[in-house]
Amino acid sequence: MFDSDSKYDSKSGWPSFWAPSNNENIREKIDYDYGMIRKAVVCSKCGCHLGHLFDDGPKPTGLRYCINSLSLDFKKKINPS
Repeated sequence: MFDSDSKYDSKSGWPSFWAPSNNENIREKIDYDYGMIRKAVVCSKCGCHLGHLFDDGPKPTGLRYCINSLSLDFKKKINPS
């Protein structure tokens, strides 16, 4: 869902990315939990909560996808020959 090429240190303590690897893999929804209004990021396939989306990220998108570390499964990138 996210590529390490878009990962950066947001100083938030959460794994942060400025873009998903493919927009079709995620969906945004409004999260009203804890008396706040935020954009939640969920899996487009199963609806599992992945984290939150903020508009204070770096260029080129200006977005910060703040993703729960338990949602991440690191896989080695395979380069086609």
